[in-house]
Amino acid sequence: MKQMEVTIMGQSYLLGCPEGGEAALAKAVSQVDREMSAIRDSGRVKARERIAVLAALNLAYQLAEGGASAANAQAKSRPLAADNLPDLESLMRRLDEALEHDGKLL
Repeated sequence: MKQMEVTIMGQSYLLGCPEGGEAALAKAVSQVDREMSAIRDSGRVKARERIAVLAALNLAYQLAEGGASAANAQAKSRPLAADNLPDLESLMRRLDEALEHDGKLL
């Protein structure tokens, strides 16, 4: 297995990657970085853990709504940016409650 160094929201990570999977991993990293940066740049969410959870939820929702091609189209239109999420305050309270028990999500 090959290792690739990638950067997400300014932080470097060393990730394992199967031979020939470099392009797919780079695309995935780009999507995650774009989602996390958009949430951070909205100014409403500061904690990296919360940004990561919201980005994961956005990407999972996009995939559930219609697969990778729909996720790419939706990512461009940004319907689930942090400032557009329904009931963001409720989601933030639930994240706080979940993090309260162990204090560390990632």
